[in-house]
Amino acid sequence: MGKEKLIKRLRWYYPLEKLHTFFTFPLLAIYFLTQHPFVKSIWFLYGMMVCIFILYQGQKYWQLKLWRLVGKPFSQVKNLKFFKKAKRINFLLIMGMPVILVVQLLIVNWSVADFEILLWSFAANLFAILEHINYYHTQLMIDNTSDIAFIFRNKKLKTASLAKDLKENRF
Repeated sequence: MGKEKLIKRLRWYYPLEKLHTFFTFPLLAIYFLTQHPFVKSIWFLYGMMVCIFILYQGQKYWQLKLWRLVGKPFSQVKNLKFFKKAKRINFLLIMGMPVILVVQLLIVNWSVADFEILLWSFAANLFAILEHINYYHTQLMIDNTSDIAFIFRNKKLKTASLAKDLKENRF
């Protein structure tokens, strides 16, 4: 993708990620709480919190990529430290998911009617894991023709842009 095309894409893409981070996902969590008791929603809320934290990292990364492309200054060293630390925190939060699930299962008297809550909770936690993979390991999001062409040409998914930048210590 050419520089101008990428700038154009990032000008709408990073604000969209920011919208999901600060509006869409928090509203989904609030809505979920209006429909289900808090004590049965702990694992769901944990997954949403992890997801929001990872989405925050994603929108920050895309913002920095845009700033680099348009020549806006930022501290590369400070931001590299942020993303390296965030990656470690993500790993710890993901490792906490089964712990929170066990606690959730132990503190609630579950019934068959609660299956929907567990299903949504599983989905929220899985989505957080997939977001982490998408940003820090392998690009799972395929949303343009150049991504599709890459897959057909190379018979594999791309390495995530953030993963490449962290490996090369640059943005």
